[in-house]
Amino acid sequence: MVSSGYLQAVMLLLAVQLLCFRPSDAEQEAGTVIPAESRPCVDCHAFEFMQRALQDLKKTAFNLDARTETLVLRAERRALCDCMPTNTLR
Repeated sequence: MVSSGYLQAVMLLLAVQLLCFRPSDAEQEAGTVIPAESRPCVDCHAFEFMQRALQDLKKTAFNLDARTETLVLRAERRALCDCMPTNTLR
């Protein structure tokens, strides 16, 4: 078993480390900081890109929906044509 004196010494060292060593700032290590006014608006560009992508997806979905509806109507008409004479469909 570990002696209580040893545990006290370890706890004291940990406390000293926590008090003496503070975490380093990420901005200091990164170098110079570019002011927000001179940076491009990354969020704005990302938002515009996502808006265009969403519009393209909506158009594609609409086209697929319309195409699917057309194909279903054709299939239904062919199924009816197989059962009925052509002149009764019009």
